[in-house]
Amino acid sequence: MSRALPAVRASLPRSLPLQPIHRPSASELAALGTVLCLYRADSNELAGWQQAVAAHACQGLDSEGVRESLCFTDARGRCCWRLYLLPDSDFLAWDRLVSGLAVRPVGSEDASVGERLWRRLAGSLGGQRWRMCVVQLHAVEQGSGLAASLAPLSSLGSAAARRIARLESADGAVDTSPRAALHLL
Repeated sequence: MSRALPAVRASLPRSLPLQPIHRPSASELAALGTVLCLYRADSNELAGWQQAVAAHACQGLDSEGVRESLCFTDARGRCCWRLYLLPDSDFLAWDRLVSGLAVRPVGSEDASVGERLWRRLAGSLGGQRWRMCVVQLHAVEQGSGLAASLAPLSSLGSAAARRIARLESADGAVDTSPRAALHLL
C-alpha cells in the first residue's frame, strides 16, 4: 500500500462547508420566534452571539425525534452559543435561515451511552458547561444589536426543551409562565 495516500488524506480538511460560512443577522434571529438558547455557564444569554464569527446548522435524529440547532463558533472555532428549534418556533423563518448555512450532523447519536456520558464528563471538567433559557430574540439599534426576552412555552415546547437540556447536560429550568425580562446586547 502506498504511503502517499495517508499523507494526502491527512492534508485534506475533515469537512468542507457546503455553503459560505457567515453569522446570521439580528433580524434573521429575531424572525425565529421562541427558541431554546444554550450558552456557556460563565457568560450571559447573548454573549455567545457577540463572540461568534460564524454559524452552521446541526441536524440529527435520535430515538425521540429530529433535533435541529444553530451552532455559533468563536474565532478559535469553539462553539460559543446554540439555538434550538422548538415546536413554538417559526419553522418557515428557521428554514430560510438554515438554507444559507452549512449543515453538519449532530454527531452524538451514533455513540454509545457510555461514550456520551464520557463526553459530558470531559466537557464539564474542561469548563464547557452550558446553561439554558427559552427566549424570544429581538433586533435592536436598526438591526445591529440583539436583545432577548424570556418567552413562555406550550406544553409540547416545554417537553422538547427539557429533552434537549437533558441530552446536552445544560443547567437551568424550563419556565412556562411569561416574564418581562429583557436583556440587551
